[in-house]
Amino acid sequence: MAFKLSKRSLKNLEGVNPALVEVVHRAIIVTKVDFAVVEGLRSLERQRELVAKGASQTLKSKHIEGNAVDLMAFIGGRGSWELNLYDDIADAMKMAATTSGVSLRWGAAWTVKDIRKWKGTMEEAMNSYIDQRRLEGKRPFIDAPHFELS
Repeated sequence: MAFKLSKRSLKNLEGVNPALVEVVHRAIIVTKVDFAVVEGLRSLERQRELVAKGASQTLKSKHIEGNAVDLMAFIGGRGSWELNLYDDIADAMKMAATTSGVSLRWGAAWTVKDIRKWKGTMEEAMNSYIDQRRLEGKRPFIDAPHFELS
């Protein structure tokens, strides 16, 4: 089943790098899980709020430059934060990035600089990132809705 971006999603893509917009448009066509664009271009003030809440870890977010998007999975018309849904969305974003020739990083697999080059599924990429962080004695920061140009 092919999905399409809502008017709100299209509005949230305003000011986002055209290459990333193209990837999102391609991904919504091939995804197994419907999604919406909940945030694209972000002000520094908004970024400060997110850092203060712990929802982001940096003031140097690629959202501020228009080089990142946050996507939300939808099941039965309702938003969901179930992590396994984002693996499927990430697989669609990887496919779309590959087709578009756009280097992309996923917020649940930070150690993979370009998801197009990852040989397995995005779930495997996320698990590899988690394993690596644990080996380093560090807590992984999973931001599964987040995709950015790399």
